[in-house]
Amino acid sequence: MYAIIKTGGKQYWVVPGEVLQVEKIKAEAGKDVTFDALWSAAENETQKANKGGKVTATILRHLKSPKVIVFRKRSKKAYEKSKGHRQELSEIRIKDIQLS
Repeated sequence: MYAIIKTGGKQYWVVPGEVLQVEKIKAEAGKDVTFDALWSAAENETQKANKGGKVTATILRHLKSPKVIVFRKRSKKAYEKSKGHRQELSEIRIKDIQLS
């Protein structure tokens, strides 16, 4: 089974058992969360692709991404500006995909 889910402003192609990192979800580690599937399909041909469905996932842990450095400089102007950013992420494991 396959599905496309949307979380954190991004879309992800998922299959059961897959582990992926998404933008932080406001739930504790170990809890189950449910996503609405934008599109889902089964592997066999008797069940065709359809819009909708539910995807159940378990939150494994919360973490931060590697630091991204933003550095700006203007030559001959003595202007330098540095800024860093670390995105908060949640690591999830896809448990089940339910077709609608």
